[in-house]
Amino acid sequence: MTKISLPKHSKLLSSDFLFGVATSSFQIEGAADQRAPSIWDTFCAEPGRIKDGSDGLHACQHVKYWRQDLDIITELGVDAYRFSIAWGRVINADGSVNRQGLQFYIDLVDALLANGIQAHVTLYHWDLPQYLEDQGGWLNRDTAYRFAEYADIVGRALGNKVASYATINEPFCSAYLSYEAGIHAPGHKNRREGRQAAHHLLLAHGLAMPVLRRHAPQALHGIVLNFSPCHPASDSEADRQAALQAHQYHNLWYLQPLLEASYPDLLNQLPEADRPDIAADDMATIGQSLDFLGVNYYTRTVFREKNDWFSDVPPQAPPLTSMGWEIYPQGLTEILTDLNQRFANLPPIYITENGAAFPDEVRDNQVDDAARIDYYQQHLLAVHDCIEAGVTINGYFAWSLLDNFEWAEGYSKRFGIVYVDFDTQQRILKSSALALQTFWLQRKTQLPAVEAL
Repeated sequence: MTKISLPKHSKLLSSDFLFGVATSSFQIEGAADQRAPSIWDTFCAEPGRIKDGSDGLHACQHVKYWRQDLDIITELGVDAYRFSIAWGRVINADGSVNRQGLQFYIDLVDALLANGIQAHVTLYHWDLPQYLEDQGGWLNRDTAYRFAEYADIVGRALGNKVASYATINEPFCSAYLSYEAGIHAPGHKNRREGRQAAHHLLLAHGLAMPVLRRHAPQALHGIVLNFSPCHPASDSEADRQAALQAHQYHNLWYLQPLLEASYPDLLNQLPEADRPDIAADDMATIGQSLDFLGVNYYTRTVFREKNDWFSDVPPQAPPLTSMGWEIYPQGLTEILTDLNQRFANLPPIYITENGAAFPDEVRDNQVDDAARIDYYQQHLLAVHDCIEAGVTINGYFAWSLLDNFEWAEGYSKRFGIVYVDFDTQQRILKSSALALQTFWLQRKTQLPAVEAL
C-alpha cells in the first residue's frame, strides 16, 4: 500500500470533515528548564521506570523548533493541529502565571491561525506538575479545583482563537495505568487509588467545562477518551462475563458518568474499600453536556476470567505493531457503533488519536514505512464504515506528527509520520507522511487524482 484511498462517496472527502495531526506537550516540547517539573520528570528519574532509561527533558525540542514543525504541519495540508498544553509551563508552583510559558502557546495558536490551521487544545495530557503530586496529585480532591483555575487562565489567554478545547486526555491512563497498574507516572499500584484518581479526573473535567465555555463561547468543548472493544478469550460463559466486566471497567467507567451522570453497575461489585469517595453534587458536575467526544483508538483487547474478575490476554498472532498491539481496524467500527446504540446522547465524535509504532529505519535520508500507510488506510476505511453505520464523526487526527518520547517506552517506539533524529533534531517526512499529504492536498483541491476504490 503506497496510497490512501477512499470510496468516492465517503463523507471523509467532504469539505466539512476535519483532518489533522496530533502531539502532546511532554512528549515533544523539551525546554524543561522553562517549566515546573512534572510527575513524568520524577518518574523518569527513578531507575527501571523507563524502558531505555531516557527522559523527556529534551524530546523533540519543539519549544525551540516549533516554527519548523509548523511549516511541516502546513505543508502536509491538514485542516487542524491538536496539541496539549503543559500545566507546569503555564502555572508556577506558587500559583503565579509563567508568562513566558503561556506566551509560547499564544504565539503557536496565532501562527496556526495565520497559516489557516485550526488549533485544537488539550489541557491535560498526563503531565501533572510535581508540586501538585506532592500534595496528593489526583488522589487529592483539591487538584480538580486547581485544574479549573488552570483552565481559567488558558481560556482567558486563548479564548475563541481555539477551535476546540478538550479538558482531559485519556483519564483511563492517568487513573488506571498511573495509580492502579503502576505502569505510568506516578507509578502507584492500588485499586482504590485508581478509582479515586479516575473520579477526580472526571470531576476536574466537569469543573473546567463552564469555565472554558465562558471564555470561549464559540469553541467546542469536550473530553478525550480511549476505547478498545473487549473480546472474550473463549466462548465460555466465564470469559464472556470477564470481557463484559472489562468493558465496564475500562470503557464505560469514563463515558457513562459523562453521558448519564452515573458509574456502571460494576461499581457496586467492588469491595467497599475499593470504591471512590463521591460527593453529593459530583455526578451532576461530571455529567454536563459535551459539544464533542474525542476518541483515541489503537487496538482491541482480549480477556479471560481470573478469580471472578478479568485478566487481559496479550496478542500473539501477527500483524502486531512494535508495541505488541494487534492491528484490528474493525474494532474501531465495532466499539463506536456499539456505543452509538448504547447512548442516545452520544455527542459528535472526533477521532483524536489513531496510529501505530513500527521499526522505522532511515535509508538514503528516507523512511519507507509502508506498514503505517496500510494501517492508516485500514483505519480510515473503518471510520468511513462508522459513518455509514450512522455514527456522527466530524474529524480524524493522525497520531503522531513526530516521533517522540513514548512514555514508559522512552524513545524505543516511533509513532510519528515524521522521523526525528533525537541527536541532531533532524526531521524527515516518512512515506506515510507523504502518502497522507498527497491524500489531504488532493482532497482539498478535489483533483481527480484522488484514487477511489
